[in-house]
Amino acid sequence: MTTLKVGDTAPNFEAQDNQDNTIKLIDFKGKKLVLFFYPKASTPGCTVEACNLRDNYKRFLSLGYEILGVSADTARKQQNFINKYNLPFPLLADVEKEVINAYKVWGPKKFMGREFDGIYRTTFVIDENGIIEEVITKVKTKEHTKQLLDS
Repeated sequence: MTTLKVGDTAPNFEAQDNQDNTIKLIDFKGKKLVLFFYPKASTPGCTVEACNLRDNYKRFLSLGYEILGVSADTARKQQNFINKYNLPFPLLADVEKEVINAYKVWGPKKFMGREFDGIYRTTFVIDENGIIEEVITKVKTKEHTKQLLDS
């Protein structure tokens, strides 16, 4: 589970997105960023979460937020996820888990009686100056926008 907290400087990152573009944290300077980490593209919970953010994307933009998703999927899987669900925001293909590890969202998990290492579904709101403004570790996939904007 992440040890990053409100008030911490967000870890810098540089990674490739679904279209092989290099995305850096500094690209979002002057904007608020919703950085959401999810376990796996096109799985039920991740789809619900991403579509909830998609359905409210214009609202986020009107409030000065950008959205960026991150998982350990390949760029091709991320692009397929975007195409299938018409996601309007980029997804980082963090196969080497550099961003995932920087934000400390990788570790042991349990699912259906099985233990394995994976991504903790976590969202960070980063302000215009790169400071963490909010950390959501108990993401409600169907109500993620409400957690972010109505809190």
